[in-house]
Amino acid sequence: MNPYIQYMYSYPHKTAYRPLAGVKLEDYLAALAGSGHGLYLHIPFCQSKCGYCNLFSVTGQDTAAMDLYLAAVERQARQYKTLLAPLGTEFSSLTIGGGTPLLLSESQLERMFAILDECFSFTSSRELVVETAPNQTTEGKLWLLKKAGATRISMGIQSFSDEELRALRRSHRAGRARQALALLKSFDFPCINVDFIYGIPGQTVQSLLNSIKEALIFDPDEIFLYPLYVKHGAKLEREPGEGMVLDPKSALEQYRTASSFLREKGFRQDSMRRFLRRKGQRAYSECGFGTSLALGCGGRSYLGRLHFCTPYAITRTDCLTRLEEYEAAQDFTKISHGLLLSDEELKRRYVIRHLLIQPGLSLGRYEAHFGSQAAADFPLLRKWQEEGYAERRIDENAGPKSDLRDCCRSGIDKRSMYSSRSTGDCGPRMQSSGSTGVSELNRQEYLALTPAGIALSDYLGPQLMSPKVRQYMEEWEAAHG
Repeated sequence: MNPYIQYMYSYPHKTAYRPLAGVKLEDYLAALAGSGHGLYLHIPFCQSKCGYCNLFSVTGQDTAAMDLYLAAVERQARQYKTLLAPLGTEFSSLTIGGGTPLLLSESQLERMFAILDECFSFTSSRELVVETAPNQTTEGKLWLLKKAGATRISMGIQSFSDEELRALRRSHRAGRARQALALLKSFDFPCINVDFIYGIPGQTVQSLLNSIKEALIFDPDEIFLYPLYVKHGAKLEREPGEGMVLDPKSALEQYRTASSFLREKGFRQDSMRRFLRRKGQRAYSECGFGTSLALGCGGRSYLGRLHFCTPYAITRTDCLTRLEEYEAAQDFTKISHGLLLSDEELKRRYVIRHLLIQPGLSLGRYEAHFGSQAAADFPLLRKWQEEGYAERRIDENAGPKSDLRDCCRSGIDKRSMYSSRSTGDCGPRMQSSGSTGVSELNRQEYLALTPAGIALSDYLGPQLMSPKVRQYMEEWEAAHG
C-alpha cells in the first residue's frame, strides 16, 4: 500500500475543472453578502521553480512584468468592487500566496496593499496571511507586512540540510533560512509557521529530526510537515535522467517519528500536516461551505456550488500562456473555467474537509445539513472504523459553539485560509430530515480519524472522490502527459 496517493487540501482538484459557458459572476455574488468571507490574492512569481512544485508560478520575470501583472489585478479588483458594493461585503481574512509574494519590490508591495484597501472592505479583526521564502525575507519587506497588519507569516524552509535542499532544487541554503527565520521572529508577528518536507531521497529519520529540532530553537507557533510529491509537470519529473525515486515506506517512518516527537514537545496535531504549539482540543467549526473570492491568475474562488479559476497549468510555457491571457482580459466577471458542484459533490467535499482535520466530522451537523446519515451515504466510513482508521467520539460538553452558518478555512494546508473563521452564509444546504434536534446537536458526536488514520490521510482521502471527478482528473493527466 502506498500511503501517498493524493494531497486532499481541497475538493474537487483543479484538474477536474472544465470549461463553463453562460456563467456570470454576478449570478453567484449573493453568497458574498455581509461579512465573514475570505479574499485570496495569487502572486505567481518565483526566483526559481522548486523541483517538486506543481503550483501556478513563473520565473525570470522582471519589474516591468510584475507591474503589468499588478495592473491586471487592479482592473480585476475594481470590477469586483463595483459588483460587491450593493452587498455590503466585508472580508474577514486576506491571504496572499504564490509563487513568492515577497519577490515583489517594496514599492510593488505597497501598491498591492493600496489596491486591496481601496477596492475591498475588511472586518476590524481581519486576518492577514502572507507566504514568504528565505531569500525574499528582508527587513524592509517585513516592516511593510507589519504596517499592513499581518497576523500570520508562513515560511517554506523544507530542510536545514543543504544536501536535501539541493535535492529539492530549492534556491536557498540552510544558512539563509536561519537568518530569515531569526529576522522574522524579531518582528513579533502573532503567528509564524514553518514548513518542512519529508521523504526526500537521501533523507533519514535523524536528518528530518535535526531540521525540526533546529526549527524549535526559533520557537515557531506552528510547524507543517509535508510528504514529498513529484507530480505530473514538476521539474523533478521532467528532468531527463533525474531518476528521483520516492520511498513511501521510508517517508512514513519519518513522518511517524517526527509527528510523535512534536507531540512530545507539546504540539497539538490538528491534521496529518499541521502541528500547533497550543494546548487543548481544537474547537469545532464547519468547513466545506466557506465563501472565498480570488484575485490574480491561478487563485480559485468558492461561491456556493460554483468553484472557478483560470485553467490549471504547471509548466513554464503553459503558465506564461495563462498569465498573458489574464493580463489581456478586459472582463473579469465572465466565468469560463470551473465546476458546478452537484448535491453529491457537496456532501463529498463536506466529509473530506472535516474528516481530515480534528476533531472530525460532526455526524449531527452532517445530518442537519443534508437530511441523511454520513455512514449511509458513504459506507466506506464504516469500513474505516472496522479497520481502525476512524472511530466515533462524543464530546458531551461541546455544545453548538457556532450555529450552522459558521465556516472554517483552517488547517488542511496553507492554501485553505489557515485558521480564519467565517460567520457568513455557507451557501447551499439541504433541509434536515427532522431527526436531528437542537438537543442532539448539543451533544457533539464525531467521526474522527485515529492516529493510524491521520497518518494515512493521503491514502484515505482520495477514496472519497467521486467517479466523475476521478475521471475528469484522469482525462486532464492524459491530455497533458
